Amino acid sequence: MKKWVHILVISVLVSCSSDGNQEEEYVPVPTSLNIPQLFQEKLIQPVIPTNNPLTEEGIALGKKLFFDTILSKDNSQSCATCHDPQKSFTDNLQFSLGVDELEGTRNAMPLFNLAWNFDERFNWGGDAFGIEAQAFEPVTNPVEMDSKWTDVEQKLQNHPEYPTLFKQVFGISTIDSTLVVKAIAQFERTLISGNSKFDKYLNGEASLTPEELNGFTVFMDENRGDCFHCHGSENNPLWTDNQFHNNGLDETFTDLGLGAVTGDPNDNGKFKSPSLRNLAFTAPYMHDGRFQTLDEVINHYSEGLKNSPTIDPLMKKIDQGGVQLTTQDKADLKAFLLTLSDNDFITSTDFNQQ
Repeated sequence: MKKWVHILVISVLVSCSSDGNQEEEYVPVPTSLNIPQLFQEKLIQPVIPTNNPLTEEGIALGKKLFFDTILSKDNSQSCATCHDPQKSFTDNLQFSLGVDELEGTRNAMPLFNLAWNFDERFNWGGDAFGIEAQAFEPVTNPVEMDSKWTDVEQKLQNHPEYPTLFKQVFGISTIDSTLVVKAIAQFERTLISGNSKFDKYLNGEASLTPEELNGFTVFMDENRGDCFHCHGSENNPLWTDNQFHNNGLDETFTDLGLGAVTGDPNDNGKFKSPSLRNLAFTAPYMHDGRFQTLDEVINHYSEGLKNSPTIDPLMKKIDQGGVQLTTQDKADLKAFLLTLSDNDFITSTDFNQQ
């Protein structure tokens, strides 16, 4: 991985106030993402919003906010409660519990490589447009933090540190929700996972077992696993297309997914394809956490597909119930999928609370 790139600036500028006295104006230090070499070779560069450029101070503030329970109604939960770094920023529960022990209806999505989601639709159903927008909703959601933004803003404003930190990042000490989510988004854009065993294999730094190699072949074979259309390949190290698909989970839908957002019946039952990175840390699986193990996931695609009016055309063997993998191919596919897990990501001090 390349080193953090720092643009040299003078951190403190001296200016004159209207009464002739000199006052110090803090200028945050611009920085850039720590992008793995493989990503630089295979992917286009992320687009950072011009109204929320990355700075060292902004990322640090976003990280502090991400781990701070001050965002919740009763100061009991933070973003990290449901998005634990050591679980690849999820919580291993089928449905996360909010501050009042209320349960949602969807599994907490892991957070990484968000800066390459160029479609800009976030969440399982695509209801948030952009990383900044995604960070707004959990604060007020009654089954999550269940707070009010006006209350959160007041708590932050009365905090001994936050007004100064916001002043350093945004040039203003008056804190509002827009600045809060901008800071969190800066931190979330730095959550880059790109150092798995398979990444090292592609870089010539590791070898795969015969089982793992066969599993990759199964993954890429249209007549066996046929996984790559939605989940990428060695040429797409995100391991997702960041699109929405009906992958044959149900014949009828209680959760409409993307259809609830667009209002188009043709989108009913479509959910975002999650990345296959870090599956070793992110069970349970699917938008509703219905599968506890990778074996269950593989069995679903092998012989558990269910037909419905919006089934994705990529589920080409729906009439046979799935791709009908052999026992050996199932085991090898699982072995390959586990090579996409990045232990350095979940232990990084850049992403864990100090």
